[in-house]
Amino acid sequence: MAQYGLDCTCSFVAALACVVGHAYARAMPGNDVPESPFRPADDEARALARTLLAQAAFAALGVLEPETGAPMVTRIALATVPDGAPLTLISDLALHAGALRADPRCSLLVGEPGRKGDPLTHPRLTLRCRAGFAQHDDPGHAALRRHYLAQRPKAALYADFADFHFVTMRIEAGYLNAGFGRAYRLAPADILPG
Repeated sequence: MAQYGLDCTCSFVAALACVVGHAYARAMPGNDVPESPFRPADDEARALARTLLAQAAFAALGVLEPETGAPMVTRIALATVPDGAPLTLISDLALHAGALRADPRCSLLVGEPGRKGDPLTHPRLTLRCRAGFAQHDDPGHAALRRHYLAQRPKAALYADFADFHFVTMRIEAGYLNAGFGRAYRLAPADILPG
């Protein structure tokens, strides 16, 4: 199992037994095992979600291809606006730019696995968002540029190219997996500070 990044087989077997046992218990008549795998959001979950987003230098971005409607995932550089919402810089030449212009619904995944152990035991945050493109002549463009470059200074090399646009991601919902058996459904207010 070492080739899969697992420290030992017993942790995988124990986790698998727990999942199978829970599914079996739900199937038994009269058992009151809750239907939802999500825990109620608490301060610890909120803090972890905010930390994962604030520390993310990049994210996986899920969009829908305009021609086919099929899902597509890519990687983007990520920063945040002052209120903590995601912000990125995208070229019009990128396939995902056209997809976001055609349908602004998207999903972000942040949180990187550690160097050891099962990658699925490390926390990660999925955000359901709606993208908004800032045009170069928008009143807020200069502030977005300053804020983004303060976090991603190397982007100054191309941030002013005509085909690049800052894109804000309005969070509609969040899904935090804080580790095995610790899943939370989060509202935007749970993720964005203040």
